[in-house]
Amino acid sequence: MLTVDYDQLGLRPGMTVLDLGCGEGRHAFEAYRRGGRVVAVDWGRHEVETTKRWLGAIAEAGEAPEGARYEVVRGDLLHLPFPDASVDRVMASEVLEHIPDDATAMREIFRVLKPGGRAVVTVPRYGPERVCWALSDEYHANEGGHIRIYRGDVLRARLSSAGLVPGRSHHAHALHAPFWWLKCAVGVDRDSALVRAYHRLLVWDLTTRPLVTRLAEKVLDPLFGKSFVVYADKPAGAASTGLSAEVFGVVGQRERSTATG
Repeated sequence: MLTVDYDQLGLRPGMTVLDLGCGEGRHAFEAYRRGGRVVAVDWGRHEVETTKRWLGAIAEAGEAPEGARYEVVRGDLLHLPFPDASVDRVMASEVLEHIPDDATAMREIFRVLKPGGRAVVTVPRYGPERVCWALSDEYHANEGGHIRIYRGDVLRARLSSAGLVPGRSHHAHALHAPFWWLKCAVGVDRDSALVRAYHRLLVWDLTTRPLVTRLAEKVLDPLFGKSFVVYADKPAGAASTGLSAEVFGVVGQRERSTATG
């Protein structure tokens, strides 16, 4: 399930792209298949190992084009282990709502981007997320949970404060909003026949991508798509605080896993 539109991100083969807070790698996988030189970053050891394993499987299956590369790094998004102006694209999907100091994370995105580079940030959309918070504390009030809900204009303003220039935006995953409302209503950790039935629908949609659900989401996303997605550029004339450098191989002594596809 992809939240990012790679065409709007402008990802082209050979570009270096960071996937920040990669989770289990869903966006890194697609960037790698498109020929990117992908660096996936997460703090969780399980997430790093899972992403490494699946990227390796993609490489072994020959699903990535010649020249694509990947690296998986365990790192802190507030202190990214990469040089200034070293990457072409940055993806930060469903991660900033977890970070207390989101301003520093945004400044780090600006710092590592090359002038003229582009970032994409996705966060839970204000309306659907507010419903979840109203229905259940379990949904967000836990270790590592969501600590804020962004309004679209607020997220744009914070990205601008970090030096980025927000541009196009869209919404995604309208069919997932009612699923989470149901889970919050019955209890996030409780079993429910209705929740199980809706989950089967989402799995069917994910695995078969039928036209009916694609059309439904296209119509419903602007109304209550669960994710808000914004693309933001680093101005071409932006000054860097240090020298530009190659991102691969500069992680130093930080814990990492590497491979070449």
